[in-house]
Amino acid sequence: MHWIVYALLSAFFASLTAILAKIGIKDVNSNLATAIRTIVILLFAWGIVLYQGTFRQLPTLSRFSVFFLVLSGLATGASWLFYFKALQMGNASQVAPIDKLSIVITILLSVIILHEHISLLILLGVLLMVAGSILVALG
Repeated sequence: MHWIVYALLSAFFASLTAILAKIGIKDVNSNLATAIRTIVILLFAWGIVLYQGTFRQLPTLSRFSVFFLVLSGLATGASWLFYFKALQMGNASQVAPIDKLSIVITILLSVIILHEHISLLILLGVLLMVAGSILVALG
């Protein structure tokens, strides 16, 4: 499959995450809800790794890769905790677009940290995403 198909599937399941989480966190502490979700993801991901046999690659991982994967995991955990708290307090239709400003921040960080180049078209798209998120949040 092409990477765009995977990206679209990711977007679809991310949207389901917002809707299902909003329903599931009614009368539940947002941190507890995040912990439950994390356990499910942990079991799901390790189930796939065990099924595929890719766990055999563990000894070959460099300390560099492990370090940055751990940092990524910590960032993911922080993101989820804040996301669930925001979902609990706000409307999913407003929280999700603000959360998706992570796209804009990712593009900015990719330029600063990874030295990726962006075109004028990408810059225009970023500005439209920011404007759209602001309009949805105010609506």
